[in-house]
Amino acid sequence: EIVEFQKIVGTLIELVDQLAKAAESEKMKAIGARNLLKSIAKQREAQEQQLQALIAEKKMQLERYRIEYETLCRIEADQKEFIDQFIFQK
Repeated sequence: EIVEFQKIVGTLIELVDQLAKAAESEKMKAIGARNLLKSIAKQREAQEQQLQALIAEKKMQLERYRIEYETLCRIEADQKEFIDQFIFQK
């Protein structure tokens, strides 16, 4: 009976060792997946910041173009008025 008990205990210990190895493997996979998700989240955050900076830059450029356009429209209106006055004087 003692030999049979030792065999059962040995088998049980082997089974527990296999389960422990499987649990450790799954734990490592879970840690890897969590780290990957954190990395992806950081990459997305960095990309979002880059895009926000690009948007701000484009808004500033648009405002410069708007001011330039308004200035050119005023210059065009002044030139047309000058031409009209010049033509009417002749």
